Amino acid sequence: MAKTQYYVASTLDGFIADSDDKIDWLLQFGFEAYEAHYNAFLTEVGALVMGSATYQFILDEELQAWPYGDMPIWVLTSRELPTAEGANILFSQESIEAVALRALAAAGGKNVWIVGGGNVAAQFAERGLLDELLVSIMPIVLGSGKPLLPITVDPLRLVHTDTTQFDSGAIGLSYRIEATRA
Repeated sequence: MAKTQYYVASTLDGFIADSDDKIDWLLQFGFEAYEAHYNAFLTEVGALVMGSATYQFILDEELQAWPYGDMPIWVLTSRELPTAEGANILFSQESIEAVALRALAAAGGKNVWIVGGGNVAAQFAERGLLDELLVSIMPIVLGSGKPLLPITVDPLRLVHTDTTQFDSGAIGLSYRIEATRA
């Protein structure tokens, strides 16, 4: 059965970006050590959901090609943004519930990835629409920044399902999110 997953890298102290919304701290670790893990994850993904800041960050990277092919991608935004060349972008102001239903249907039996943006993931989690949290804890402490999952309701109860150790010292942790609150 298809799942909605928040797959993200975080500092040991729980931040996905620094206070200026930058991820230089993450980029210093490179991608090679995590590439196989990421590629295996991506083969199970059929649709993505992201916020406008994450989408703009990807656009600003000036990549040679759109990294997600023609996979359907919902960008939650209330502002006009350019469409990336070769991308299947759906800009939306719909409710999280509506986007979740559309993304799952479009994923064709595969999973939906909530990309970046702890706020978007928190909105899914608070509505009971997030099934898994897959976080790579990087061996670095920032002290402040953008939180991993800034929920504003009761704590989420997580059930540990897997651990992956990377040669870089990072640890991948997988959790299933229980339907009931702690």
